[in-house]
Amino acid sequence: MLTNKTILITGGTGSFGKCFTKHVLTHYEPKKIIIYSRDEFKQWLMANEFKEYEEKLRFFIGDVRDLERLKRACEGVDYIIHAAALKQVPVCEYNPNEAIKTNIHGAMNVIDAALDCGVHKVVALSTDKAVNPVNLYGGTKLVSDKLFVAANAYVGNKDINFSIVRYGNVAGSRGSIIPLFNSIIKSGGKELPITDFRMTRFWISLTQGVELVIKALAEAKGGETFISKIPSFKVTDLAKAMLPDCTMKEIGIRPGEKLHEIMVTPEDSMTTYEYDKHFIVYPQMTWNNRQQPDLSGTRVEEGFSYSSGNNTEWLSVEDIKKLLEELDLEK
Repeated sequence: MLTNKTILITGGTGSFGKCFTKHVLTHYEPKKIIIYSRDEFKQWLMANEFKEYEEKLRFFIGDVRDLERLKRACEGVDYIIHAAALKQVPVCEYNPNEAIKTNIHGAMNVIDAALDCGVHKVVALSTDKAVNPVNLYGGTKLVSDKLFVAANAYVGNKDINFSIVRYGNVAGSRGSIIPLFNSIIKSGGKELPITDFRMTRFWISLTQGVELVIKALAEAKGGETFISKIPSFKVTDLAKAMLPDCTMKEIGIRPGEKLHEIMVTPEDSMTTYEYDKHFIVYPQMTWNNRQQPDLSGTRVEEGFSYSSGNNTEWLSVEDIKKLLEELDLEK
């Protein structure tokens, strides 16, 4: 599917972009991968990290806020993976205009560039925070999701579709709880801060996130939201797995934080289908006859919701220990 294709990744120097690039270069023979991002230093680091693949990689300095630059980068592109966003909740709260410019206006620019440049498929990365948002970051990503779903109304006779993948915090990603606990433990700390002892989260690895994007590229007809079926864990169990003799201090939920990650709401249940390893939330409206749902799945019951708190699959402390061994916490 990706063989001899040109792929552009916005925000491509981030953790997801590097993992996706490595996965595609290892398992496929793409014609070219274009890394589109703002940070020249991160591009230089990534170019050196992927030195053996330099003939397949191109690096474009550019911002998703800049439509003309995006259009130039999208010339000859088959697929776009839209990973660029302002993601830190406190940063977005303090800089709301900037969050709107990147997360909403940037999404509009990606859509316009894809429609105008003959791109065939666009997959946008979403987040659990876009579901019933309680902070500005989640609000901007909700609008972004709606834009990508509605973009299918504008394809006309063009061979293009837009879809979304949604997952929560990636295990071990920057700014998440695992690096925080690891930093405290490395400095000799024995007490780990827990915002709320009831808190739960989903466990998804970067590789699983990449595989979900590739599934969307392969199967999307337009407007779907793909969600992996993944295990949950209690944050208190994570603390025990990382430091068995730790003490825990409950410090209270931070502004804009939720007790549980939510992926599917009861309101979405009417158009949500369950498959062996994932869910798909289909759009409530369709705009062309190519938007045909894959009815091989089972429609969930009305009122169904999928969150880290009501999951049927849970990680034990021992399960978490094994998964932590697979993470490179020294990065």
